[in-house]
Amino acid sequence: MPFSDYRTALVTGASTGIGAVIVERLAKQGLEVHAVARNGERLAELARTTGCVPHAVDITSTDALADLVRGLEIDVLVNNAGVSRTGNILTADEFAIDEQVAVNLQAVLHLVRLVMPGMVERDLGHIVNISSIAGVYNFGGNTIYHATKAAVHTLSRQLRVDGYGKRIRVTEICPGRVETEIFGRLLGDMDKAQREFYDGYESLKPEDIASAIEFAIESPRHMNVGHIEILPTFQVPGGLNFERRND
Repeated sequence: MPFSDYRTALVTGASTGIGAVIVERLAKQGLEVHAVARNGERLAELARTTGCVPHAVDITSTDALADLVRGLEIDVLVNNAGVSRTGNILTADEFAIDEQVAVNLQAVLHLVRLVMPGMVERDLGHIVNISSIAGVYNFGGNTIYHATKAAVHTLSRQLRVDGYGKRIRVTEICPGRVETEIFGRLLGDMDKAQREFYDGYESLKPEDIASAIEFAIESPRHMNVGHIEILPTFQVPGGLNFERRND
């Protein structure tokens, strides 16, 4: 569907990384982009360089989300915001579970609930959900993150059912490792994260994800790009462990 069919977009997690590049791309395509994140200072700079409309909002607040979209007609919704915590279910604390569920899943559900009915009424819209290979492959660590992204994976397919008969498209972008600040926030040390997760690796860049989103949005009206899995060439998911016990 040509970008000219759309007027507005809303992008969460917009202040840095993938979200900031998505805002820039959509603004260049002529859309009025509402950029949502908690960091007001970064959003102000993004607004200066892209012309986006900044909203410093905590997306874990359902009331704040309702206030945010009240009166807006959003044609393209990009659910990009996400958080992760180290450890599995055996080491997770209450905060790790509640925060990841609130940001990675609850906010996505509420934004879709608030925005999608308008798309149905106008018979026009595109929802883009950023999930992760953690939602479709099992590997050690970050168990709650895996669970929330698996829910986003299933939700993305279900939304196509909910919008059946309307010109509403849903795309799930399922990335492998992307060079963003997420690991730095996870470790609390950006330099350490750079050395451990990125130096020496050919990781994806935020621009790669934004390009995939552009492709999905500007595809012909009759075409819904439902799922795009993007990994670095040298990153391969899979493997099998089998514990042998003699007791």
